[in-house]
Amino acid sequence: MAWIDTIREDEWEDQLAELYGTLVDGEHDRVDNIMQIHSLDPKSMEGHLGVYNAAMSGTRTLRKVERELIALVVSDINDCHY
Repeated sequence: MAWIDTIREDEWEDQLAELYGTLVDGEHDRVDNIMQIHSLDPKSMEGHLGVYNAAMSGTRTLRKVERELIALVVSDINDCHY
């Protein structure tokens, strides 16, 4: 497994601190690792968030629950369990 340096959530300042509220998982009170890897480059974090939001809300033919199920299956096939 590769190791990627990140900035710990409790050290987020400025732009990262502003993004925290949109990224924190309220149920687990943490930011998912897939988003934390962007902590050294907040612009890429914003970009990733934008792509995610577009993918999860940007279609009229699939309901949100169907998009979530597709994401779940793709993650499982890719052996990505987050």
